[in-house]
Amino acid sequence: MTTRMTAPRPLEGKRIVVTRAPEQARDLIERLAAMGATVLLFPAVSFSEPADTTGLDRAIRALGEFDWIVFTSANAARFFAARCRKIGVEPVRSGGYRCAAVGPATAEAVAGEGFPVDHVAQEFTGAALAGELAAALAGKRILLPRSERARRDLPDALRSAGAEVVEVIAYNTGGVGAVGPEVRQAVRDADVDVVSFFSPSAVENLRANLGEEQLAALSLNAALAAVGPVTAAALRNAGLPVAIEAPLATAESMAEAIANYFSVNAGSTARSV
Repeated sequence: MTTRMTAPRPLEGKRIVVTRAPEQARDLIERLAAMGATVLLFPAVSFSEPADTTGLDRAIRALGEFDWIVFTSANAARFFAARCRKIGVEPVRSGGYRCAAVGPATAEAVAGEGFPVDHVAQEFTGAALAGELAAALAGKRILLPRSERARRDLPDALRSAGAEVVEVIAYNTGGVGAVGPEVRQAVRDADVDVVSFFSPSAVENLRANLGEEQLAALSLNAALAAVGPVTAAALRNAGLPVAIEAPLATAESMAEAIANYFSVNAGSTARSV
């Protein structure tokens, strides 16, 4: 009788904190668990509809007056589309405009909501997107649905390229959500191997929730993982080391980056900056 050997899973025994909102974290949790990790959900951000939708509704009803809609996150696409449908506007039928997305994950969400996807940024930042489209933007009217906490670099760059930019709040970004006591204790005790971040807001909220000293102590024992250069910059600006940087804003890219980190650093507790 032969015994079938099972291949070792790359994250076997690792404890990984996911700071995404629960509704966004499912795919990443499943991928990490399939690699053998124990996943701890510590939602450092939450999302909700804006209390005042006057400007948003006005823009939606005038979609035909825009040349481009620029989406910088999957949340922007989902909340914007939900509001469209709530007031009786079907994205696929509103015609005329073109759509741009920052990165493949955002593009997937945009397409999934029924919008056309005409341009996906080759570099996954708002500034890069503005640079790539600059030649086509002069004199164009652009709708930018976003969070109230979104950065200023994209609208400023679009306006510098000669575009007329209408910014609307499609969703609000809130603070830390519900965290299980055992997860909170594990994070406070630094009894984890990785803490993963998908946005600067998650970095800011976790630092406010735990305190700067606690988060700094955590970073000495756990590898901090960031998706993309903007989130990595937010960690570094907070004085925190970045051990892992996933190139794409997707669950697959983050899971692979974490697995690769432990493959390269097997047996080492060193952190990179």
